[in-house]
Amino acid sequence: MSDIFISYARSTANQAQAVAEALRALGYSVWRDDDLPAHKPYAEVIEERLTAAKVVVVIWSAEAAKSEWVQSEADRARNDRKLVQLRIDDAALPMPFDRIQCADLAGWAGDLAAHEWRKVIDSVASLTAHSPPLTNDAPTAGSARKNSICVLPFANMSGDAEQEYFSDGISEDIITDLAKVSALSVVARNTAFTFKGRAVDVRQVARQLDVSHILEGSVRKAGGRVRISAQLIDGASGDHMWAERYDRDLTDIFALQDEISQAIVAALKLRLLPAEKAAIERRGTQNLEAYNLYLMARQHLVSGNSGDQRASEAIVRLCRRATEIDPDYARAWALMADAQTSLRFVHGRPDDGLAAAERALSLDAGLAEARAVRARHLFRLGRHDEASVEIETALRLDPESFEVNESAGMLCVRERRFGDAIGYYEKAATLMESSVGAAGMLITCYGAVGDGAGVHRSAQMTLARAEKALAQDQGNGTIMGFGVSALAALGETERAKDWIGRALLIDPDNLNMRYNFACSLSGQLKDNEGALDLFGSYFTTASVGDVSFAKIDPDLDAIRHDPRFVAMLAAAEARLAKAAESGAPSARPQRSPDSGT
Repeated sequence: MSDIFISYARSTANQAQAVAEALRALGYSVWRDDDLPAHKPYAEVIEERLTAAKVVVVIWSAEAAKSEWVQSEADRARNDRKLVQLRIDDAALPMPFDRIQCADLAGWAGDLAAHEWRKVIDSVASLTAHSPPLTNDAPTAGSARKNSICVLPFANMSGDAEQEYFSDGISEDIITDLAKVSALSVVARNTAFTFKGRAVDVRQVARQLDVSHILEGSVRKAGGRVRISAQLIDGASGDHMWAERYDRDLTDIFALQDEISQAIVAALKLRLLPAEKAAIERRGTQNLEAYNLYLMARQHLVSGNSGDQRASEAIVRLCRRATEIDPDYARAWALMADAQTSLRFVHGRPDDGLAAAERALSLDAGLAEARAVRARHLFRLGRHDEASVEIETALRLDPESFEVNESAGMLCVRERRFGDAIGYYEKAATLMESSVGAAGMLITCYGAVGDGAGVHRSAQMTLARAEKALAQDQGNGTIMGFGVSALAALGETERAKDWIGRALLIDPDNLNMRYNFACSLSGQLKDNEGALDLFGSYFTTASVGDVSFAKIDPDLDAIRHDPRFVAMLAAAEARLAKAAESGAPSARPQRSPDSGT
């Protein structure tokens, strides 16, 4: 069977053929309906090929957007998590596909180096596990996109697994630096990091990603010294074009990163524009200790503990110290703002994160993550139009940011725009494969739109991520909350109830976890009384945000009109109204019960 199924409207057959030929040139087997056999019914063949394909490439056009066949094939691919979209004109995409990343190939003339075509190739390579079957006619990396590079994650050679955050940070910074060079195309971080910890053939990687060069290296950090080895490899021949080993004081790390990036540009014989050189050399901080603390804090975010109280508290402590050392470190302020917002909305902590976000934006107005935090606060203040402007700005500044996409999904959920939220949470879950929260929210969103296949697929993803995270920390109540939702959606009732019992013993005061358990009991396990019992203590301290979300949360539809639930909501609203009249603060600040953020 074929690796790739192409879905298109009949009027765009020529463009579909061009796409198919370009993919075949990379070594993929491709099927489209011009290959229909004469002895089988059309629908039977389509079903067979759709099921077998690893990737479904949908070519959107004005006609395709109106085609029931194309929409059906696209929906099937979306449910099976193997959809890759491209558009060849300016026609609006139908919902919910307008909220999923789509390469813009309007006017594309078959240029394999085109940036938008590269998006298609990146997605295809990712969905096929980076293993396209190579044929005798498959291109070598020498025929790949000219001046394109993948920076493989640098290996941690420090002899201490806890130093992984530092080698990952160096790799990410080099990717960011090289992406500032206009003459160079750089593979995105989330794609490059899929190779982390794997023994790879660099020529095969170059073929798979359609890049001309590969950068690999290692980092050894010990005491006050750092050794970085780096090799720039020609993807076609596997030959080293440049290699260097640096032994420096840690205090030289920023100059060293600049040196590596500029050496790569020189080896590729590219012209580095003055503005690009200045951008590479402009670091968020020049203080090594502040930088190191920021990388440690960032590691807590990408470790899969997003939304966990202890992880968020660690991020705040590390970033606060970093900003004490360097008060102008905008990225540390932004990361602290995100963690403080989580602690405020989820765990009721006093610092709301808005002040830190504003500080970050005063230092760097282009920080997308800080704008996403501001958007969340504006929404909770009832300033929805301003929140929309902020999140749209954040998405424009950095559409590949996990934090931005997760925040965009959360705002859509708060407005019950579940179809829109799906696109953002799908993107967030892809950008950070450790995120349990983004995957868990997809269960709710797909359930709200009546997409059973989407619920099942999201539950499987959530459970796998939750089990991996809990293997490292069995007391993470936030993760268990999403894990129970996944188990319930998969019909594992007894196991879900067992998790609930253990979690309530381990972390009895985690009210956010209690809320999520109540949602699972009500929405999936059909135990309304159990859900109402969990809500007994929850609503005695619920904030305005808690109550307003409980009123619209689709997971609570089964108990929405139950007299006990109605009475709890009424009592909470009366308490909050009385507190507002007296000027006293509500017991627990606004939070987002279901999202974990």
